[in-house]
Amino acid sequence: MEGLRGPFDYSEEPPRHPCLRINAKEPFNAEPPRATLISSYVTPVDFFLKRNHGPIPVVDDINSYYVSIGGLVEKPMQMSLADIKKLPKYDVTATLQCAGNRRTAMSKTRTVRGVGWDVCALGNAIWGGAKLSDVLELVGVLKHTAITSLGGKHVEFISVDKCPEENGGPYKASIPLVQATNPAADVLLAYEMNGEVLERDHGYPLRVIVPGVIGARSVKWLDRINIIEEECQGFFMQKDYKMFPPTVDWDNIDWSTRKPQMDFPVQCAICSLEDVDIVKRGEVTLGGYALSGGGRGIERVDISVDGGKTWVEAFRYQKSNVPYISTDISSDKWAWVFFKAVVDIPGDAEIIAKAVDSSANVQPEKVELIWNLRGILNTSWHCVCVQAVP
Repeated sequence: MEGLRGPFDYSEEPPRHPCLRINAKEPFNAEPPRATLISSYVTPVDFFLKRNHGPIPVVDDINSYYVSIGGLVEKPMQMSLADIKKLPKYDVTATLQCAGNRRTAMSKTRTVRGVGWDVCALGNAIWGGAKLSDVLELVGVLKHTAITSLGGKHVEFISVDKCPEENGGPYKASIPLVQATNPAADVLLAYEMNGEVLERDHGYPLRVIVPGVIGARSVKWLDRINIIEEECQGFFMQKDYKMFPPTVDWDNIDWSTRKPQMDFPVQCAICSLEDVDIVKRGEVTLGGYALSGGGRGIERVDISVDGGKTWVEAFRYQKSNVPYISTDISSDKWAWVFFKAVVDIPGDAEIIAKAVDSSANVQPEKVELIWNLRGILNTSWHCVCVQAVP
């Protein structure tokens, strides 16, 4: 059983905000300026990361659109967008982060391959849609199922777009079935973003949202859902987005030795300053974001203004400057945390930020220790150098 195939129009580019920093034009990839990113806890759609692996499809005949759900299930079916909207709707606040966030800084150590990203290859949105666990129940896969009666253990998402890496075929990715069928994992088939209909750049008419996991698994422009026995064998699962040690390079890589990356590690970045900046001597307010994957909260953000000799703890918050507590029921478990700290800068300084998550994971100090040939998961201490002027 196959889903919608087109024809699709790939020639027309959607409008974008002029402030975006374009890192690649074809396919289009862009991020907002640092100060813009942290100007709002919920990222406006215009300023949300634009991440694409191919041309952006136009799905304009919504009446003929449907998603096919099949594979190792007993009751395969097709669902229109209207069918999906009949299911209970959930709003989930979740941050999507590209695995290549901060790649540009890693490439300064040794060259890596991939789109060059600053520290803004992420965004936080309120995603609205049906839970995947509810959808899968319609094809006979009950909640908290780890393996179907026919041997399915993974859920594969297939897009309608066309990727060069897939020889012109669609983008695809998968997650474990046990995650997909767990309502608490909040995996969505989303048709809304920040209370509005999804825009084309973000997956209209329907996309997957997998909270706490690298953005590469949140497939846009959803066409098919397959229950499969093994992990998806697509390019972006098997020959990309895997974490290798610094000793592996393109002449000795064996992709089969590593599992596809899922959760992202603890991360933070200063966004109130550029990596090299000028400030007035005296009190300076620093601001930025911190987050960790898998629903882990942020327990601490440490700031140093003397290159790591001494540290102060930053104030953490999500909404309205209310102190953030990771275990509080009002906290958004899948979302980033903002931080701010007022520090004294008497002269030129190296300012550092590092975060600690609720499992006591801490960012590594040096990027050299986590260098990898694809430049993913740069979670090293974030450092900015400032010149202090009168």
